[in-house]
Amino acid sequence: MARIAGVNLPDKKRVEFALRYIYGIGATRASLICKELGIPAEKRVFELTDDDVLKIREVIDRDYQVEGDLRRVVTMNIKRLMDLGCYRGLRHRKGLPVNGQRTHTNARTRKVRAVSIPGKKKVTK
Repeated sequence: MARIAGVNLPDKKRVEFALRYIYGIGATRASLICKELGIPAEKRVFELTDDDVLKIREVIDRDYQVEGDLRRVVTMNIKRLMDLGCYRGLRHRKGLPVNGQRTHTNARTRKVRAVSIPGKKKVTK
């Protein structure tokens, strides 16, 4: 099992897809890393040699900000917005959608869920 940036990559997956398990590496970056190192698209993680894993680790450490460092930067950016008191910061503070999404009917993941009261029935007149 390959361990890169503190993340255990799944053995059975292709390298390009397994790299996406690292926070901060998506589809584009994973394919760029594979092309840069010359890793074939159909190669699986368990087929990688120790040298390949070392090369991937070096490229990620040198060129990209991933995992804990990236999480810290994102958290600090959100905290800065909240301290400034700008519109986006206020939305973060209230737990509402930040990027202009509709809140009248959607945004259930950001807004607090309504708790139904058991036994209470709607009265129809």
